[in-house]
Amino acid sequence: MRVGLIGSGFMGRAHAFAYGIAQKVFDLPFRVELTVLADATAEAATRAAQELGFARGTGDWRALVTDPDVDVVHVTAPNALHREMALAALAAGKAVHCEKPLAPTAAEAREMAQAAARAGAVTQVGFNYLCNPMLRLAREIIESGEIGEIRSYRGIHAEDYMADAATPFSFRNDPVGGGVMADLGSHALATAEFLMGPITRLLGDAVTAIAERPDGRGGMRPVQTDDIARAHLRFACGASGSLEASWIATGRKMQHDFEIHGSKGALLFTQERLNELHLYLTDDPAGRQGFRRIEAGPAHPPYGRFCVAPGHQLGFNDLKAIEIAGFLEALAGRAPEPFGFAAGARIQALVEAVLQSAREGRWVETA
Repeated sequence: MRVGLIGSGFMGRAHAFAYGIAQKVFDLPFRVELTVLADATAEAATRAAQELGFARGTGDWRALVTDPDVDVVHVTAPNALHREMALAALAAGKAVHCEKPLAPTAAEAREMAQAAARAGAVTQVGFNYLCNPMLRLAREIIESGEIGEIRSYRGIHAEDYMADAATPFSFRNDPVGGGVMADLGSHALATAEFLMGPITRLLGDAVTAIAERPDGRGGMRPVQTDDIARAHLRFACGASGSLEASWIATGRKMQHDFEIHGSKGALLFTQERLNELHLYLTDDPAGRQGFRRIEAGPAHPPYGRFCVAPGHQLGFNDLKAIEIAGFLEALAGRAPEPFGFAAGARIQALVEAVLQSAREGRWVETA
């Protein structure tokens, strides 16, 4: 399987690392070749290709997506470029992995999903947090009925990389596709539906806390996008919940958390301790009740592929490797890819529903 990668920033590097890890820990259905990397200039691409183990680099992403030596295209460029690049790759007959958000708007995301369906292409969107064995365990516990009827859900994704008002205006603040609900809230929404099933209605609120940012040219530029966004949720299963996204949460580096309450127990999780899930059961004896820590280990596949002992911890790049391995399994026809472009389009539609609700001050149907 010959891989082409567009972009050598943080996420591009994470994809390259993931292929290196996946080839060592999984029995992959293909032998992987890192063939070509595209970047903004030929010089940057050549340098990044050498650093990340690609055979060659190019300053022309269009040449990459039409290259007959490339089978799979990974799009890790800025959000506004996802649609054009992914559609070109699909038209060229490639399988496509695209980082989240799939597109700046729900309409563009739907267009991409429809193009993938017409092409019969295998696609994947980069929600690697869902590949955590602890999240899969949480869903198993919910579906088994172990914690009873699910009544409520609370989710949050909070970081502080935009907390400083001196941080310059960037693509994250672009009125089209920017804002924290698209950037971080998309992860929180994906996790909520992964665990709880479909969200049917929501009531959103969005706040721009930093009204202007440096424009990089000595002036200031007004900000229209959200710094904090929240939503009340109703799920098809009958439960209610809430969700928050913030990139100005001072002191928080990776608070991607959830708390789920059922009639017989509860679950707690934080991404800052991503190898742990906390479980409470009401049928524990009096005097022994409390949240117990479940520590990730070989009993939680595919943890055992990485280490034979519990407590040694998986990390972000390991989750990315699990994601990539699943993509290759789907390409080989061994298993479905649950988070393809259609699922990515669903999350973008939810993002826009939150922002629409915030503008209009009313509940929005999302089913």
